Amino acid sequence: MSAKLSVVINTLNEADSLPRALTSVKDIADEIVVIDMESDDESRKIAEKFGAKVFTHKRVSYVEPARNFAIEKATGDWILVLDVDEEIPSSLGKQIKEIVNTGAADYVRIPRKNLIFGHWIEHAHWWPDYNVRLFKKGAVSWTEVIHTVPVVKGRGMDMEIKEENAIIHHHYDTVEKFIEHMNRYTTVQAELKVKNGYKFTWRDMLVRPASEFLSRYFGDEGYKDGAFGLALSLLQGFSELAFYLKIWQAEKFKEQNVDLPEVISEMREREKDLHYWQGNSMYHESGKLKDRVIRKLRI
Repeated sequence: MSAKLSVVINTLNEADSLPRALTSVKDIADEIVVIDMESDDESRKIAEKFGAKVFTHKRVSYVEPARNFAIEKATGDWILVLDVDEEIPSSLGKQIKEIVNTGAADYVRIPRKNLIFGHWIEHAHWWPDYNVRLFKKGAVSWTEVIHTVPVVKGRGMDMEIKEENAIIHHHYDTVEKFIEHMNRYTTVQAELKVKNGYKFTWRDMLVRPASEFLSRYFGDEGYKDGAFGLALSLLQGFSELAFYLKIWQAEKFKEQNVDLPEVISEMREREKDLHYWQGNSMYHESGKLKDRVIRKLRI
């Protein structure tokens, strides 16, 4: 008897995205389990129309608490976790079925193709963006901490980094959605940071956003994604600013002693970081340019 595959999807007011996700897995899933977090739209009805088993979980601000609940409701030998804004292309679906039937591993990390503002983002941690999404039931579980990697056991494998092997992730199609998501998640992250005893300092407003932007844009080669890479690096920097300001907000905006010379000094340090990353990136890019010229001359 061949192993059975359960696809689990959590949803909250995602009537627009849910049909695409469900359509992409209807031919490979032996069972589809949808965990609806008290949606106000037609999400539940859409899932039922596709023949999914639908369960209700209380509304939460991020998915991790509901993910283990979804896995518990699945009856298949294998679980495929799919976010509602994702889809499985047919090429990946065939490979998933092959892994399920052969039992090649206990859990599988799958690359993810992130589409942001309608563009495939290929740098700055956005690609290959491996995620553990396919596994034998009992081999993987999530903690209830936001944005944590799952706990795994057994033999793992990585699917080859190819576009046809990737989950397609329709991440943010508008700036509004990015900011809405950022606002929700930074609130949860700030609450957790405060709970763990972190104390805000005014330097966080300069150091954290600048470091995030520089690491994304230069260190992780976000510049290779052109205007999209620049925009996302700036937005990630802004997200860090919001995150630390919310920590300060949790402290009732406790007065900070800020001296102008200290601010200038801190900004000069950030300028040094900028010059370092500029030089480092230009060095690597100039080397690649030379290699391309040499190869062209040899042809």
